[in-house]
Amino acid sequence: MMVYFFQVFVIRSYVQWKKTGQNPFVFSRSGNAHDYIGFVFKIMTAISVTVIVLFSFFEDIYSEFLGPLSYLHFEELKWTGAGILIASLIWTIIAQYQMSNSWRIGIDYEEKTTLVHEGIFKLSRNPVFLGVLLIYLGTFLIAPNAITLTLFVLCYFILQIQTRLEEEYLESIHGQGYIEYKKKVRRWI
Repeated sequence: MMVYFFQVFVIRSYVQWKKTGQNPFVFSRSGNAHDYIGFVFKIMTAISVTVIVLFSFFEDIYSEFLGPLSYLHFEELKWTGAGILIASLIWTIIAQYQMSNSWRIGIDYEEKTTLVHEGIFKLSRNPVFLGVLLIYLGTFLIAPNAITLTLFVLCYFILQIQTRLEEEYLESIHGQGYIEYKKKVRRWI
């Protein structure tokens, strides 16, 4: 998960900034629904990193304070979670690459980007969000506890809201082209 966040958000943001001269993080502190979701994701990321560090290096603290679901601690689940993490990383990198200059973290209401509907976007209208959701699922399978389960469920609901906000925005700037795309391709997969 740490590699995922570093690659998908830090490195990709730097590359995007160097390519376009624009900061791809478009969340602000306005307090609207869009910006609030960005704030919640920052908190979720910080909590995820903390849980991973505790799980990896401080087993006593992890066991005592994070509510591990010990009945789910199976090697098969951990390997499944690791496979999901790797697949999600590859999936998300491909989606970001195919989005090219249209990729942002959040909605940039000031800029009209190109509608991407080829490649992986023929399978999912929101492949990056699907990748993020799978990262939280994989983390839960590797370190099943009350916090990773809560983060996975919270991620699902937050992404449901964010995708709808982005779909409204894309429909407003791309009109009928986006409406036709929505008819052909499912939201998730």
